[in-house]
Amino acid sequence: MKAHDGIYLDGAWRPAAGRDVIEVVDPADEQVIARVPAGDAEDVDAAVRAARAALPGWAATPPAERAARLTALRDALASRKAEIAETVTAELGSPPAFSHAVHAGLPIAVAGSYAELAATHSFEEKVGNSTVLHEPIGVVGAITPWNYPLHQIVAKVAPALAAGCTVVLKPAEDTPLTAQLFAEAVHEAGVPAGVFNLVTGLGPVTGRALAEHPGVDLVSFTGSTAVGRQIAATAGAAIKKVALELGGKSANVILPSADLARAVNAGVANVMSNSGQTCSAWTRMLVHRDHYDEAVELAATAAAKYADRIGPLVNAQQQARVRGYIEKGLAEGARLVAGGPESPRERGYFVAPTVFADVTPEMTIAQEEIFGPVLSILRYEDEEDALRIANGTVYGLAGAVWAGEEAEAVAFARRMDTGQVDINGGRFNPRAPFGGYKQSGVGRELGAHGLAEYLQTKSLQF
Repeated sequence: MKAHDGIYLDGAWRPAAGRDVIEVVDPADEQVIARVPAGDAEDVDAAVRAARAALPGWAATPPAERAARLTALRDALASRKAEIAETVTAELGSPPAFSHAVHAGLPIAVAGSYAELAATHSFEEKVGNSTVLHEPIGVVGAITPWNYPLHQIVAKVAPALAAGCTVVLKPAEDTPLTAQLFAEAVHEAGVPAGVFNLVTGLGPVTGRALAEHPGVDLVSFTGSTAVGRQIAATAGAAIKKVALELGGKSANVILPSADLARAVNAGVANVMSNSGQTCSAWTRMLVHRDHYDEAVELAATAAAKYADRIGPLVNAQQQARVRGYIEKGLAEGARLVAGGPESPRERGYFVAPTVFADVTPEMTIAQEEIFGPVLSILRYEDEEDALRIANGTVYGLAGAVWAGEEAEAVAFARRMDTGQVDINGGRFNPRAPFGGYKQSGVGRELGAHGLAEYLQTKSLQF
């Protein structure tokens, strides 16, 4: 795989001050495929200074021109779609078809949506005798995860650029090559020097330096709740804004009137997608007691079909983590009906598609985010019991409700403590806000709500 041996700083690839490197490993065969710089605090400082210097000019750029650069960015990404898909498959392990359709295709759509928003959004409004201005918040430190490497970059960088902010990006160390492709696309799109900067590196070094830097006005982070809590504490001490998209333990509630086979099959597909490495995955399937045994049988059959279709987990640590949760489920008394902790292949960080039955709400596998292809099926007695179980975790990122009538599903969804709910298999909408309740985060991504995270308001009184 092609890899740059520098960081993207002030419009050019430059040698990193940090002398260490990150080895990028293909999780399917455990082979090193590339090496990139492990930037340090000096690199972060240089990138922030470049972003700070570029801020006045980019903030003053008319929204129509910012929209034009974002349109060019979308087109540059589209021209690299095949290369992006190949790169994500190599460093994340995603199956090629999924890499092409989702990992490459979705960010292109999101970039296009922000090009349109930049051109149409009202950056000032009249409120009585006042004019309210919506201005860029400043320099953004974006820290992105490995599970959807390009989507998470675009979901942060595109609205920040649309708002008139400048950006320093620290991508996950497992998937830096996709971030480098994004930087190439930014350069091709004609985004002015310093408006976007990329520093590859390790979270405890580069990520921490970026979150703590006094020249950063907003930290946008996607990742674990534990790390998000640390970033929020650091930002709070500096009275700095944060946007946090954190963990999830989403409930897939199948009401008695639902088409059971459709709901179960869709639920299993959702959990197995991206090898379960999706923060919004419906990892808890809630089924009425009268349909429980049938649902378990359907889920076990559906999961078996994914045995040769899902990719590996991203690294050995993640594989060990997920296998540990499977063993914990067995130890706490859950019944294994598909998969298990044994590795299904001799090489690669694979975990078998796994389904647990007889899971109770207090079990670890029903409470904690596993981030792997593991589904827990819980039994409920009535609708109130289902609601109690659905809302009974510290998370509130996403979920799903299935019912014979849409109105019935909507009525239940309105009572769920979560940021996004799919109704009878609702389709993804790149303009709808995404983000969590409770410990699943602060703020929203995507659409106009995502753009608003990067704006601050000023009132002119007349």
